[in-house]
Amino acid sequence: MLIRIGLENNPRGRSLAWALDFPGAFAYGKDGSEAILRLPQGLARYEHWANTHAGANFVELGDFDLRLVDTWQVYTIGKDMLESEDGYEVDAWFRDDWRPLGEDDVQRGMMLCRWSRGDLLAVTSELPAEKLDQTYPEQRWSIRGILAHVANAEWWYLDRLGLAQPRESLSKDVFERLAAVRVRVEESMPGLVGSRKVVGVDGEFWSPRKLLRRILWHEMDHIGHIIELL
Repeated sequence: MLIRIGLENNPRGRSLAWALDFPGAFAYGKDGSEAILRLPQGLARYEHWANTHAGANFVELGDFDLRLVDTWQVYTIGKDMLESEDGYEVDAWFRDDWRPLGEDDVQRGMMLCRWSRGDLLAVTSELPAEKLDQTYPEQRWSIRGILAHVANAEWWYLDRLGLAQPRESLSKDVFERLAAVRVRVEESMPGLVGSRKVVGVDGEFWSPRKLLRRILWHEMDHIGHIIELL
């Protein structure tokens, strides 16, 4: 099987290899070469994770070959939309992100999102308040802060395509906020099947495929982050 890779260089000082046809499969490295070298391990974990949840061969990679098909160099822009050392980080837009989502893409993507959300809640929903609010050296957030960040980022992704609910309507309780935003994702994704909508917002392009790609990556990345803290 051919694994098409989109490589994102320098997001927060490292590289990120995306398996473009497998939302939620990715690997980090200190540079692009290391990220690509680590991707086979990431794919093996992803295959095992998905098939464990499915109870069947939901993902069948078999023998595979890696092919780098696109590279994005992250850069920052200021309010004037010109490149600036201090400013907004413009994350990857791959040529593959132009491709409309098919019905199967959405169905499989939402199944992956449900499994990922189940994992997140399994790790955090029974934690006592003192554990949720515990601070950690050299960490920006507590676990409750990470959960709020996951919910807010998912809302922000939806907002790029004009799909988010009013932010002021969201609960301050992080678990209620996570649930409300994910309900909006579930409601919105079926309507994006076949959509060729691409939106430019604040110096970035966004599309339904990029939306799905980043929702899965972001939640799965922070599940690993929380597990490391615990």
